Amino acid sequence: MLSNAIMPYLTYDDPKGAIEWLGKAFGAERIDVGDEGEDDIQHAELKIGNGVVLLTATDGGGALPMRSPQQTSFSSQGVFVRIEKADIDAHYERAVAAGAEVLYPLQDMGYYDSREYTCTDPEGHLWSFGTYNPGK
Repeated sequence: MLSNAIMPYLTYDDPKGAIEWLGKAFGAERIDVGDEGEDDIQHAELKIGNGVVLLTATDGGGALPMRSPQQTSFSSQGVFVRIEKADIDAHYERAVAAGAEVLYPLQDMGYYDSREYTCTDPEGHLWSFGTYNPGK
């Protein structure tokens, strides 16, 4: 099986700020950041848990015709990141401390012994984190 077989691609008006905030709130680690200048990041790859998230800028420099939730005033998709049960409470507290807007607070769900929460980042992208592990 391929590792990182699915990698969400998110568009940010401020990719540099997003990279910093995602690291602070969700523990995202830089894999590669294609800097074209101090404030002109057109592409970035971040590791979050065992997965990878790709970022691009919305200023027209990205190759895909995408818009950020700030530009559309809504988010049409979200990212779910699986977190180990022993780590989910601390992960939630870290996100809240970083200023994530919590839409659904950390709670035990009625399926598969999952514990989850959903929030948005500063640009309105939906992020869910939990212990749910499909197919297991």
